[in-house]
Amino acid sequence: MGAEFGRTSGAQSRISQWLRRRSRADADGEAEGARREDLLLAVAAAGLPLAPAAHPAGYRCSCDRIGCPTPARHPVSFAWQTQSTTDRAQIERWARHQPQANFITATGMVHDVLDVPLEAGRAALERLLAQGVEVGPVAESDGAHDQGRMLFFTATRGTPEDEDEWWPCELDCHPETMDEHPGLRWHCRGSYVLVPPARLPGDLGVRWVRGPEFPLPDPLTLLEILTDECARYAGEPREDVAAWPLRG
Repeated sequence: MGAEFGRTSGAQSRISQWLRRRSRADADGEAEGARREDLLLAVAAAGLPLAPAAHPAGYRCSCDRIGCPTPARHPVSFAWQTQSTTDRAQIERWARHQPQANFITATGMVHDVLDVPLEAGRAALERLLAQGVEVGPVAESDGAHDQGRMLFFTATRGTPEDEDEWWPCELDCHPETMDEHPGLRWHCRGSYVLVPPARLPGDLGVRWVRGPEFPLPDPLTLLEILTDECARYAGEPREDVAAWPLRG
């Protein structure tokens, strides 16, 4: 009887421990989900339109495309430009019904993004702040083999009165030619970037360095220093640098 009672007590103890661990894990998951939702709503509150994007599935992309060239970095819908919204209720529904999804923000509506190699971006950010230049939201994207990117969110260029003087970002490069464009890229109409928090294959991610609470600056106030640091960066010998995708 005593031995049987001991075995029963031990089993109950293990079950109790498992339940406590499960409860803590559930609580941690709920807290992480709430934090993610809060960050996405803060982006929307700043006026940046959002739409759901793919997410990592192991070391691959959650989309059905075989050999996806931009895994976990592209929208899930071809209608992402019209789908993008700042509506709080819609973003809450997406975040709760698609808990693993990343999110993109469509550029060229309210904001543009100046996208540079991570090393150049960090040097530029240090210079800009030291000179007292107003810098808006800034995000970092991890990349394999030190091929990360830094994203400077700015006010949009808008649409010029003369459409012949304007071109969409998609003319600059496509995912299959990314390695030919290691320097600065200007995401405007027809483009998008991932917004934090985002997860990428290989335990990589996208995070805020300066959050969406900072006002969007005029892109021209950042451009000279960004291009200067990109030139320094490009002048250094290094392996090919993968760039941020413009389209999925």
